[in-house]
Amino acid sequence: MSGGADGTPPEAGSETFADEALSDDKFLCGRLRLLQPVKGYRAATDPVLLAAACPARAGDRVLDLGCGAGAAALCLAARVPDLALAGLELQPAYADLARRNAARNGIAMEVVTGDLAAMPYALRRGFDQVIANPPYYATSGTPSPVAGRDTAMRVDGTLAEWVRVAATRLDPGGWLTMILGADGLPDALSGLDGRMGSASALPLAAREGRAAGRVILRARKGGRGAFRLLAPFVLHHGASHDGDRESYTGAAGRILRGGEAFPAGTG
Repeated sequence: MSGGADGTPPEAGSETFADEALSDDKFLCGRLRLLQPVKGYRAATDPVLLAAACPARAGDRVLDLGCGAGAAALCLAARVPDLALAGLELQPAYADLARRNAARNGIAMEVVTGDLAAMPYALRRGFDQVIANPPYYATSGTPSPVAGRDTAMRVDGTLAEWVRVAATRLDPGGWLTMILGADGLPDALSGLDGRMGSASALPLAAREGRAAGRVILRARKGGRGAFRLLAPFVLHHGASHDGDRESYTGAAGRILRGGEAFPAGTG
C-alpha cells in the first residue's frame, strides 16, 4: 500500500509513502539528500546533533533505535567511514524511507521493521554504539492529526525502557548516545540500572541564558565513572531571534552544516 494520489501520507501500517507525498531535502549542506514525508515526522536538527555526539570510530557497529527515515545514522556515516549501520523502526513506511535514503546516498544500512519492546531476532546481536532520538511528547497532550507523525513523536513506554533495551544490545564498553527533552532526563537516568555508567548529560540551550530544551545523554556499558553534568552548549548567537537569517554559533554551524562532531570537552 502507499499514500494517496493527493500527496497524503499512508495510514498507520502502510508499507510505503507515495512519491508525491515526499520532499527531497538537503542535510549537511547537501552532502546528504533525504526523502521525507511532506506531512508526517520530518527530521530537523535533533538527529544531526545526535550523530555529532556519537563517539563512533571507523569500523564500529552502530544501531539506531527508532531510526525513522535514517537521518541520524546517515549523518553519522557522513562523518565516520566504514560503519556497519543497522536501524530499528516501528513504522513500515518510515523503515522503507530509511532503506531508500541509505541507498540513494551510497551508504550500506540494514533497516529492520519492529518494536523496541520485542526486539527482532535480526538485531539480537552486539553493537559498539547505540544511538536513539526517542519520542518526547507526553501521551496526555493533543495528538497530531497525522498518525505517523504522532507515533514518531509521542512517548510510548518510558525513556528508561529505551536505555535498558540499548544496554542489552551493547557489547561491554559500548556507548549509548541519546537526544531527549530536558524533562525526560530523570527517567532516562533511572534506566542505567548499574549496567551503564560513566554517564554525562550535555544540555542544549537555544541561546545564552536560556534554559536547555534538549539534552544529550551518553553512557557506557560497564562504565564506572561518576555522572557528569556538562556546561550548556549554545546553538544560537544573541538573546533573541532578530531577523530572517541564520544565527548559529560557530560550533553549532560546524555541526549542523558541516557535519562535524561536538568539540572536545562536550562529551
